[in-house]
Amino acid sequence: MAFEDEWAAARDAARNGGTGMRLNGLPNDQGRWSPGADLSVRQDHLGAIGHAAYGLHGRLAKDGNHARDDSSLAAGLLTAHHFHTGAVLANVVETWDLQLRTLLDAVGHISNHLDHSVASHAKDDAEVGTSLAVSKISEYFE
Repeated sequence: MAFEDEWAAARDAARNGGTGMRLNGLPNDQGRWSPGADLSVRQDHLGAIGHAAYGLHGRLAKDGNHARDDSSLAAGLLTAHHFHTGAVLANVVETWDLQLRTLLDAVGHISNHLDHSVASHAKDDAEVGTSLAVSKISEYFE
């Protein structure tokens, strides 16, 4: 069966509601896998992921440059002895540095964002808890 035929059949079935499938939405029978409308994440999970990203950033910053000095030296020596691979190796070192900095920036951004999210949610929770406590106390004074 061609794609167009399958797509037309799926579209017709969705319009008629006969197969339990909806286009542009959740399935009618969500079964065990039900993402719901909201995403739920606990703060300790965010903190653990942020901590792992921070650790990864530290390891990348330290271990990502092991071969830089030797590779740069080799590129210089090869170029000095008129080997074309010297320029190619220098290009590899430059590309590696660029990619490493990009990855370090991305991992640092993830770590910082998750740390900020945890702190922000903790502050929001404290404000909600305080407002609920105040409203409950105010019931007794009325």
